[in-house]
Amino acid sequence: MIAKFNGDRALDLARDVLSIEADAVRDLASAIDGAFVEAVALLLDCAGRVVVSGMGKSGHIARKVAATLASTGTPAFFVHPAEASHGDLGMVTGADVFIALSNSGETEELLRIMPLIKRLGARLIALTGQPASSLAKLADVHLPVVVAKEACPLNLAPTASTTAALALGDALALAVLDARGFGADDFARSHPGGALGRRLLTYVSDVMRTGDAVPSVGTNASVAEALFEITDKRLGMTAVIDETRRVVGIFTDGDLRRILASEGDFRQRPLVDVMTRAPRTIGASQLATEALEIMERHRINQVLVTDADGVLIGALNMHDLFAAKVI
Repeated sequence: MIAKFNGDRALDLARDVLSIEADAVRDLASAIDGAFVEAVALLLDCAGRVVVSGMGKSGHIARKVAATLASTGTPAFFVHPAEASHGDLGMVTGADVFIALSNSGETEELLRIMPLIKRLGARLIALTGQPASSLAKLADVHLPVVVAKEACPLNLAPTASTTAALALGDALALAVLDARGFGADDFARSHPGGALGRRLLTYVSDVMRTGDAVPSVGTNASVAEALFEITDKRLGMTAVIDETRRVVGIFTDGDLRRILASEGDFRQRPLVDVMTRAPRTIGASQLATEALEIMERHRINQVLVTDADGVLIGALNMHDLFAAKVI
């Protein structure tokens, strides 16, 4: 029979769990030492791949650690220790680094394959909660993940220990990332299918309008001529260029609204008298997200694309960024 639910007790327990797990990670931060540096050096020197393994809840953490390493520049994969005894050990080579996770350090399935791992010549990094355990003693580098207690009220379910192991795995992956000089472009190449990849791999040249699709008029144009160009090209603006196609200004819908309040026939007014001079521009080789940042910071909807000499080569607006799913 289920006991009567007590909301206040549930909240108190949740706060205790979060506090205990936070303390476990905080304590781990102050406990890591030179062994961590040795582990990072092993991963950096790995000529093969990083193999991560663990059973049960440690296995779930191991999968995530392998995924984080792989996505941050260190080729890695997960091997189930039980399956390793039945053929999957063939995926491990002597050039690899093997990371084993076990809170007790006595996981039978891991210990069973350790002699073979060592015989292959693979280096072993062990993350355990027991520095005197069998697995810790076999490791080339042992990283202790000792927690005062589990967050489970029964002190049984792996909670604080798995959180700490996960955090330490992240620390390893990101320390290696930093040492490799792994940058945003590298990260994007590992994530081409998602929104992050689009934001980091889409350049202005990929989304800008070019050729006849770019609205432009000369410096001798009238407001009426500019309006025809804006209407024809449907970008809500036109560039104003000199005889060498260098950008000298821009005329937008906003500029038009401002001169509508003026007296007289504005249509024949010289465009140079009412255009916005020195408009915001961007280079074709810059990221599309940089164009978005310019638009948002200056509260504009369009930006002109120029080369190093200020010559007009393209244009884009907010809708182009939406269409490319940069936003």
